[in-house]
Amino acid sequence: MLISIEQLLNFWLVKYPGESAALGAASLWALSSVVYGSLGKEISPIYLNLLKGAIAITLLGLTLLVRGELFPAMTTTNLGLLLLSGAIGIGLGDTAFFAALNCLGARRALLMETLAPPITAVLALIFLQERLLASVWGGILLTVVGVAWVVTERVPLTENYPVNLRKGIIWGIIAAICLAIGGILARAALVTTSISPLWAALLRISAGVVSLLPLLRIEKSYFVCKPTLRVVVGISLAAFMGTYLGIWLQQTAIKFTEVGIALTLTNTAPLFILPISAFSREKPSIRAILGAAIAISGIAIIFYF
Repeated sequence: MLISIEQLLNFWLVKYPGESAALGAASLWALSSVVYGSLGKEISPIYLNLLKGAIAITLLGLTLLVRGELFPAMTTTNLGLLLLSGAIGIGLGDTAFFAALNCLGARRALLMETLAPPITAVLALIFLQERLLASVWGGILLTVVGVAWVVTERVPLTENYPVNLRKGIIWGIIAAICLAIGGILARAALVTTSISPLWAALLRISAGVVSLLPLLRIEKSYFVCKPTLRVVVGISLAAFMGTYLGIWLQQTAIKFTEVGIALTLTNTAPLFILPISAFSREKPSIRAILGAAIAISGIAIIFYF
């Protein structure tokens, strides 16, 4: 008996809700990163992060209002963990990533993000006692290697080359560490509470935005930055895809699967850029295709072994 695509998708979503959400977030972040990369020279990282956060908060608030979801009952400890995870992972982490994006370009900045999964898995092992099987560790390693191989490939001269390699590497490492710590803190809160992914996303993004406000005092470009219509539309589109939907899906992934696995799968975003490149008349190379196959093999190991 033949199985329809709809039945296959339903089985996949029911069997692997966390993993499916993580891959959905990765695809949306790939799309939004293309937009953010085109805006990086027109707006500072702090201001960009602040605007995208404000837009996402508005969208999440309206969604919760329409759905009629009341503020969930949760302990002060869990609330504090979620807020702290947002301040570190979204406030500091995303700002550092945007800074790395400006210094390194999208390809190398995404490469630095692949440092987050192993950092996260080690921290989860230490602080959350999440015992990952050897096969899962192998899958994580294989996925990271595949992604790294794709994004480190030499590209045509049309790509913007790094303007400050050392500074970009530092920002990239900071972003990866912040992402890992934010994921650990969020996981610690989500596994012991019934809070919905929507509320978790709203709380984390709100904390991220609030954590940026003191930095505006030292951000000189905040006073002179006058976003054009192109910038506003671009940030709105990217915030809807990457921050509103992407963070929502990420919170779902963290809630329903181990944080090391969730962060590994959400870091497959560079793989989803391959079909985007095809549409932009940039034919993916053999190395890019092989790297994608290696990463997908790692994902299969994580799922089935």
